[in-house]
Amino acid sequence: MTSSPRLTALDALHRSLGATMTDFAGWDMPLRYASERDEHTAVRTRAGLFDLSHMGEITVTGPQAVDLLNYALVGNIGTVGTGRARYTMICQEDGGIVDDLIVYRLADTEYMVVANAGNAQIVLDALTERAAGFDAEVRDDRDAYALIAVQGPESPGILQSLTDADLDGLKYYAGLPGTAAGVPALIARTGYTGEDGFELFALPQHAEKLWQALTEAGAPAGLIPCGLSCRDTLRLEAGMPLYGHELTTALTPFDAGLGRVVKFEKDGDFVGRQALQAAAERAETAPPRKLVGLIAEGRRVPRAGMSVVAGGQVVGEVTSGAPSPTLGKPIAMAYVDAVHAAPGTEGVGVDIRGTHEPYEVVALPFYKRQK
Repeated sequence: MTSSPRLTALDALHRSLGATMTDFAGWDMPLRYASERDEHTAVRTRAGLFDLSHMGEITVTGPQAVDLLNYALVGNIGTVGTGRARYTMICQEDGGIVDDLIVYRLADTEYMVVANAGNAQIVLDALTERAAGFDAEVRDDRDAYALIAVQGPESPGILQSLTDADLDGLKYYAGLPGTAAGVPALIARTGYTGEDGFELFALPQHAEKLWQALTEAGAPAGLIPCGLSCRDTLRLEAGMPLYGHELTTALTPFDAGLGRVVKFEKDGDFVGRQALQAAAERAETAPPRKLVGLIAEGRRVPRAGMSVVAGGQVVGEVTSGAPSPTLGKPIAMAYVDAVHAAPGTEGVGVDIRGTHEPYEVVALPFYKRQK
């Protein structure tokens, strides 16, 4: 017997807005409210409102919280200042990626680790296991937070109308406690759309009030509610990896072109250090497949798992693909053999149901916002 999906604090509100709901990582989540393309365009040009309450919050506290995180994760958490955040990963002993994470330093000895919904339990279990011998506590706070994101060029003005927090002073990859619409929240600036925007971690019982206030404040600027479908096309255009697609336990951060997140210079051992050092050396001498962007010359849409071909041979695999509303063409991210990975490489295609459709190899991201 399968358990029914978990519901966010905003579930009734999504249904009242006519959202198409879908099971995502064990949660019932809004896929879209009306048109995916309109939602995507709203975030690129105005603003969009997202319920991200399915993300997994894990709090790590105690005198040795930072030592535990430095041992458990590949990044150097010791250099994260209070009120700042860091993108990092948790890896297996063999270097395989368990999940990509954002770690917020909330106070001197208090950190919040935000995991992807589908991996939250795995990450929680790994951190709990790795905490043995450290004077630190790992706490499952998934039920303690609702998470609402407002993304897009109009988002700073919309949120500023509801808060006294200094949003101008809030840098990218930072988070500060404040209030929005009278609701206490951790206000963060760590978006996943390629646009400016904010994430608001609040108590579940305050989620509806916060959502409604943002909806009203954003209406004159053209803000609309947005589902997971446009979140995927937005992050794809921005060249941002998605766990289970560009990142898996079969890949190390070096395979994914994200070796920069691994900090060998930090003090002490960390899980996966030896395997990752070997992976770093391999990446320099015999580069593995590289993650590239592909832009279709035709109209057929590539999907994850399809083969990338050149000269009649399979040279790679698509990890994510979708129509790009911003480019007006289908796009994909794919791992391809290094010899075919340079932008502008000729003769590369995607095998779409037996037909080799021509694609242009480009550097990621496909889209970069004008600052």
